[in-house]
Amino acid sequence: MSNQDWVEHKPKSPLSNAPFACAKKTQELAVNAVNLAAAAFPAWSMVSPENRQALLLAAADNLDKRSAELKEIAAAEVGSKENWLEINIQTSLKLLRYAASLTTSITGETLPTDSLGKISMTVRQPVGVCLGMASWNAPILLAIRAIAVPLACGNTVVLKASELCPQTHQLIGEILCEAGFAEHVIQVVTNLPDEANDVVEALVGHRAVRRVNFTGSTRVGRVIAQLSAKYLKPCLLELSGKSPFIVLDDANLEAAVDAALYGAFMNQGQLCMSTEKIILQDAIAASFIISFVAKARLLTSNVTADTQAKLGPLINIESGQRIQSIIDDAVEKGATILCGGQVNGLFLDATIIDNITPSMRIYSEECFAPIAQIIRCSTDEDALTLANDSDYGLSAAVFSQDTNRALNIARRIESGICHINSTTIADEAQAPFGGMKASGYGRFGSKAAIDEFTELRWITISEPSSASPPL
Repeated sequence: MSNQDWVEHKPKSPLSNAPFACAKKTQELAVNAVNLAAAAFPAWSMVSPENRQALLLAAADNLDKRSAELKEIAAAEVGSKENWLEINIQTSLKLLRYAASLTTSITGETLPTDSLGKISMTVRQPVGVCLGMASWNAPILLAIRAIAVPLACGNTVVLKASELCPQTHQLIGEILCEAGFAEHVIQVVTNLPDEANDVVEALVGHRAVRRVNFTGSTRVGRVIAQLSAKYLKPCLLELSGKSPFIVLDDANLEAAVDAALYGAFMNQGQLCMSTEKIILQDAIAASFIISFVAKARLLTSNVTADTQAKLGPLINIESGQRIQSIIDDAVEKGATILCGGQVNGLFLDATIIDNITPSMRIYSEECFAPIAQIIRCSTDEDALTLANDSDYGLSAAVFSQDTNRALNIARRIESGICHINSTTIADEAQAPFGGMKASGYGRFGSKAAIDEFTELRWITISEPSSASPPL
């Protein structure tokens, strides 16, 4: 971990309005963090898979032990409710333990060769320093995801903390270091918000940084992609979404309604996988809406600091203002609010908006808020067309009691992830996670993540007396 002097900065906690602290002289510290990680790489890359595995398992145990402290800080910084933070903890434990299992799954292969007596093979090796940048909306699990598999692969890591949850990300670095990782293998960099551009360029542009991963908005992801291209750094981007949720006319409506509630309103809809476009076939639309609205009306936000409220705050006032403008635009263009719809500072009750059309901003823009949008269709092909009419392609869901029918649609939805008869929100360490189109490229999770954070090399061995081809 880097030694840092601290300075108070804004934005403030959405709940307490208390300012947070982050490092000053951040660009200088960022460069120093990479230098330290680079110096630690040669020794760390030679640590055996067994020992890397033991350290990652110890890190999981330590995170579990300090989970209450971590959740308390995360709640203060971003306002997440206890249920979402507990999901963060449990998913992070699985991520670390799965990463531990990957240390012995990094394999090569022996290849056929045209030359008699030659051995031809591929190997996967650590790349060096991996830069991870994690968002605030899943403050614990996204930070762990950014660095767990890179560490498992034998890389050193630099985590650039989110400006909105710097203390959470700093504590995660501390928790992992306590597990016994060698000095400087894990670095955490914080920054003042107005220094973000300079700090990120200093990190991405550093010659020792060999891989970049970023989870966040498509707007910022484009900047990261451009910087990575400028410095020829491979990058993994997991970005915004506009998850479609298709309900066919033979679906189990009770299950579909419950999945839509979870998908649209968990963590106030502030997830890249959140359900946004609910596409209903005409035959079941009315029945679905009656049940969906009745249950959504019970999901009030935390305006009076009522701990029983299901929804917490939006991340900041600016987010609330943006969301209200999207809602107002939809209403002005003919949409109907079935419940919610009025932002109150940082709070918005569960909102359902019907009669959505392509002319509205809400049809194409990611809301990142507790807003479900209703769109009707008549046929399976219409549903598929509506689902794919988006710049984004992260997660999706299809509900039907006919598995073949649902799978026929799921296979053609333009998304990195699709769930049949389940919510759009799911993340399992052993499954590949990522999107297509403007939702990014590359994959976290599963053995696919090994490819992201290792170098594939071709090595041949010839007999000492082998003759070279003539000139």
